[in-house]
Amino acid sequence: MISGVSVSILSTFLIFCRVGTCMMVAPGYSRANIPPQVRLFLAVSVTLMLTPLLEASVRPAVEGAPASDLIRLIFSELFVGLVIGLTARMFFAALETLATFVASGIGLTMPSVADDNEHVPALVPLITLTAVVVFFVTGQHWELLRGLIGSYQIWLPATGISAEGGLAQLVDHLSQAFTLALRVASPFVVYAVIVNFAVGLANKLTPSIPVYFISLPFVLMGGLILLYITCREMVLQFSIAFAAWLAG
Repeated sequence: MISGVSVSILSTFLIFCRVGTCMMVAPGYSRANIPPQVRLFLAVSVTLMLTPLLEASVRPAVEGAPASDLIRLIFSELFVGLVIGLTARMFFAALETLATFVASGIGLTMPSVADDNEHVPALVPLITLTAVVVFFVTGQHWELLRGLIGSYQIWLPATGISAEGGLAQLVDHLSQAFTLALRVASPFVVYAVIVNFAVGLANKLTPSIPVYFISLPFVLMGGLILLYITCREMVLQFSIAFAAWLAG
């Protein structure tokens, strides 16, 4: 029979498995420039903060459970936290992918900046870091924690989430994330199509002139002007849509 103290410790550890795994992969918290020790400290702190609220939901699954069931509970909680964190991370990954396309569309293709241990064009961290800052400034990280608390009403520790259900949720939200990122970057998609069509047509009409190389500064200037006009609305629309997903 497990004692009351051991039940409390196991319940806290199960909460840490879900919360810690989510925070290790969630947007903002999981960036490479945040040391793992800091992320671990945040995960432990948040776990201790949420334990009084969630222990009543976790304790029935721990009391009287054999060792085999405890191991299954640990892996189940790790998987649930991973699904929640990766689902939120997908929106920022989709934004980073479309930001790379935007940089390519306006001519900023040279990878010169390291962002999350990847060399990307300088425009990519400008957009993604802005989105991360807005994520924290607008308090959306608290909505993520609220979602973690609410997940205990949907995926109880005793039942968890099936692999099929978790993968189906990731695929559905992946489609939603890339649709959102494409909508945010749509002005640059239109700009890239029009500019490349115009440059290609001019190159066909004047094959003796290197139109492509001559047009690069003008394409870049037009892209930067478009970025200046639309950057605020891009980040705002992304933040609103991501906040709506968090609220749901």
